[in-house]
Amino acid sequence: MQFAGKTAVITGGATGIGFALAKQMGAAGARIILFEPREDVLGEAVDGLKNLGIDAKFLVGDVTDAASVEALADFAWAENGRGDIIVNNAGVGGPRGGIFDTDLAAARALYEINFWGVWHGIQAFGKRYRADGLPAAIYTTASENALFNALPSGGGAYVSGKHAVFGLMDVLRREVQRKADLAQIELGVIIPGWVATALSSHMGMDADRFAATIFAQMQAGEYYLVGHAYNVVRMRARINELEAAFATYAPRYEGDEEFDVQLYYQRMAAEQAGS
Repeated sequence: MQFAGKTAVITGGATGIGFALAKQMGAAGARIILFEPREDVLGEAVDGLKNLGIDAKFLVGDVTDAASVEALADFAWAENGRGDIIVNNAGVGGPRGGIFDTDLAAARALYEINFWGVWHGIQAFGKRYRADGLPAAIYTTASENALFNALPSGGGAYVSGKHAVFGLMDVLRREVQRKADLAQIELGVIIPGWVATALSSHMGMDADRFAATIFAQMQAGEYYLVGHAYNVVRMRARINELEAAFATYAPRYEGDEEFDVQLYYQRMAAEQAGS
């Protein structure tokens, strides 16, 4: 994605990873629109961006409200002509107790932000991208917790919610790859590890360092946007455990592709095309 002259809309963009990405994109020539519920924090963030010579605006709103996110898209088109890039970054840490004892209302509230807030952003902006057919990008912040459980204990709502976000983007990726009227949309799933933000009590990798690493990958058109090298160790441990289970209880055999869903539909499509 080329960012010069484009408008990047960032939810949860006034602090942390979102604000760090705003600085990277703005330095590359993008105009920035930030979105979150706290007007005072938004004002400070926009002032900070303007002091860096970046064209920046904000809109107060809530990603849990689909109408509010539609209003964000309306604002981007009205103010800047278009919102070329949406970064679905808003997220919260939520309850960290054990699953048996977690308050379900608190868990659902987390999903409203971390999962449904993402879906709202994808849908509100994606429909407009499909309609106008112009180059666009949809980025979503997942987590290393989308790939494995990085927390020492608890956090069932957070970890499962990030798995859900990762799956949602995976489905969207296939839709974009297969539908001609979506081919102009670039996608990226941001996978932070331990980054120093309010969500991590300001411990971990510096947010500006992480954003610079991620932004270079955005410019290169990558889908998986990664920054924490040790993640591969945790990923490999999960994969090894899964492979061991399959090797023991469901080993490969001649013709085992008979129950592969993707291959089945490919065969059906080929048969229909040949008839």
